[in-house]
Amino acid sequence: MSSIAAPVSLGAPRRAWLTDLPVLLVAVVWGASYLAAKGITTPHTVVAVLVLRFAVVLPVLVAAGWRRLRALTAAQWRGAAALGLILSGIFLLETYGVVHTSATNAGLIISLTMIFTPIAEAAVTRVSAGSAGAAGTPMPRGFLAAAGLSVAGVVLLTQGGGFTAPSLGDLLMLLAALARTVHVLAMSRIKAVRSADSLSLTTVQLGSAVAVFAVIAAFPGTGASPWAVALDFGPREWAGLVFLSVFCTLFAFFVQMWAVRRTSPSRVSLLLGTEPLWAAAAGIAVAGDRPGVLGLVGAILVLAGTSWGRRAAGG
Repeated sequence: MSSIAAPVSLGAPRRAWLTDLPVLLVAVVWGASYLAAKGITTPHTVVAVLVLRFAVVLPVLVAAGWRRLRALTAAQWRGAAALGLILSGIFLLETYGVVHTSATNAGLIISLTMIFTPIAEAAVTRVSAGSAGAAGTPMPRGFLAAAGLSVAGVVLLTQGGGFTAPSLGDLLMLLAALARTVHVLAMSRIKAVRSADSLSLTTVQLGSAVAVFAVIAAFPGTGASPWAVALDFGPREWAGLVFLSVFCTLFAFFVQMWAVRRTSPSRVSLLLGTEPLWAAAAGIAVAGDRPGVLGLVGAILVLAGTSWGRRAAGG
C-alpha cells in the first residue's frame, strides 16, 4: 500500500501546479492590460475599443472550432451565451472604471474578488446542501486568512500612489469585482457547460459579448464608432489592441474556463487576485513607477497569501 500511495502524494501537487501556472500567467497579462488599455482607450472610445478587442479574435475562433461549435447542444449554447452576457458586463464596468478612476484604486478594488468569490461560493454551497437536508461544508479558515493577507498586501502595494476620493470609477470597479465573482461561480455551476469543449464555449462567450457591445455602439451618444476608431489607430494602438485581444481576452478566458473545471472557483480567484502585483510590476518596468518600502512589503504579502491559499484550497 505504501508503494502505491507515495506516487499519488507526490503527483497531486505537480498536477495542481500544472493547473495553477496558466492561471497565474493570466494574472500577469491582466496586470499588464491596465497600461495597454489606458494607452488606447479614452472615455469616448470605450465601447468601440471593446468591439474591436473581441472582434479581432472571434473569426479565428469560429474557423478553428466550427465542427465543435456545431456539436454543442442547445443547453450548452444557452449556458455559454449567459456567461457571455456576464462577461460583457465585466468588461464594460472595468473599462469605464479604469478610465474614470486612478490605477491605484482600480487595482485595489478589483482585488476584492478574492474575498467575494470564496464567500459567495461558501454561501451557495451551504444553500445547496441545506436544501438537500445536510449541513454545508464550512470554508477553511486558512483560506479566508490567506485571502485577507493577500488583500492586505494589495493595500500596501497600492499605497504608494495614494487614495483619491470615492468616484464613479470606484463604484464601477466594485461592481466589476462582483461581476467577476458571478462569472467564476457561474462557470463552475452551470451544468450544461461542464462537459462541453472549452474552445467552443469561449467562442460563444466572446460572440455574445461582441453582440452586446455592437448593439450599444449602434446607439447615439455612446462614443465613436468602431470603424472610425480602427481607422484612427496607428501601429502602437494596434499593437496594444492585439495584446488585449489575443492574450488578455482569448488566452485569459480560455485558461479560466479550463482551470475552473479542474479546481475550485476560490482557488482560481485567489491566483487571479495577484493581478495588482503584476500591474505594479508592469508600471515599474514600463512606466518607471517606484512602489517604495510599503509597496515591496505588500508584494511579499500578496505572494505569501497566494501560496498559503493554494495549500488551504487544495486541502
